[in-house]
Amino acid sequence: MESNYDRRSELKAFDESKAGVKGIVDAGVEKIPRIFIHEQNMQYNVNVSDSSCDSKFSIPIIDFKGIDKDVTLRDNIVNKVRDACENWGIFQVVNHGVEVTVLDEIIDRIRGFHEQDLEVKKEFYTRDFSRSFIYNTNFYFYQAPAANWRDTIYCSMAPSPPNPAELPEICRDTMTDYSNEVMKLGLAISELLSEALGLKPNHLKDMGCVEGLSLLGHYYPACPEPDLTMGLTKHSDATFFTILLQDQIGGLQVLYENQWVDVIPIPGSLVVNVGDMMQVTSLQ
Repeated sequence: MESNYDRRSELKAFDESKAGVKGIVDAGVEKIPRIFIHEQNMQYNVNVSDSSCDSKFSIPIIDFKGIDKDVTLRDNIVNKVRDACENWGIFQVVNHGVEVTVLDEIIDRIRGFHEQDLEVKKEFYTRDFSRSFIYNTNFYFYQAPAANWRDTIYCSMAPSPPNPAELPEICRDTMTDYSNEVMKLGLAISELLSEALGLKPNHLKDMGCVEGLSLLGHYYPACPEPDLTMGLTKHSDATFFTILLQDQIGGLQVLYENQWVDVIPIPGSLVVNVGDMMQVTSLQ
């Protein structure tokens, strides 16, 4: 049976359905397709502590309130950012300036896209990265050892915003509003990172580090065999930094001192993950 298994054909058939992982769930499957089984990752997880519920660690939480009004307070926040980046590479931000209504709306609209009628979604399903808006399952679907149990939408929002007519109606306006707010926050974070490196506030901005913005919306359908697959495998981001918005279900974890630590969702908060390019830049 092993020798007769044609993985490539199974990947192709799944991709051509354009139904995504959500389509599998809607079909009522009780066993997940073999392409989603993570044998190597399941073996890896046995060797790393997964007792995050009992962990003595928690990721840093930084309050941005008053960041531009008090020099002493700002210096304190810069120190916290420096410490979080050096020791964790990730931190959670509260009082960041993005309205909760904007955060709630983008979550609602992205979920709405993934849960709308399949025939409407199909027109956006593609692996052509020249398209303004992309919906598919896993970017490296054909290259990865196993597929992740998630569907994703992707759109480059800056420096060249897409034509609104090319975006799905259900999330068109919300994507633009959210992106505008996140760009402002991204600039503020770049200033803090610059200062944490002992540089002028505009250093990273002048390098062009905050000109681009890509918006990704992951959707993780309920899985009938969750122990056999993963929604997102362990990885590091290649960006300068990523601003993450979780719904209240959570599920995000960070590896710290050989232990997976839960990033507990805080209503209205955002998570900042320092990327590989930021690490390289800080060494120069």
